[in-house]
Amino acid sequence: MAWKKPLWQRRRRRCRRGRPPKPIILEKPPSINKFTPTPHVNLEPIFIEPAELEALRLVDFEGLSQEEAGQRMGVSRGTIWRLLQSARRKTAQAITEGRPLHVASEP
Repeated sequence: MAWKKPLWQRRRRRCRRGRPPKPIILEKPPSINKFTPTPHVNLEPIFIEPAELEALRLVDFEGLSQEEAGQRMGVSRGTIWRLLQSARRKTAQAITEGRPLHVASEP
């Protein structure tokens, strides 16, 4: 008689690992969808998520703390930190390389 794997090793996971992402509250959808440098050069655009743009607006433009921005967006301060790091990096890259910056549309 052949040895069989235990049942827990035979089952395959059919779903994603971890918990589903927490919804992020946007006070208002972005009023713009892209920034294009002048003179226009045909370089690949950089895409920024609406949540990243909202975190950048709340912290850098409105001057809120990361904790206050997290409360207004309904996420943790750590999530705001991650969104800010990503938004700042993408914005700096778009400015220094002269690439267009597009706001990614909601799925």
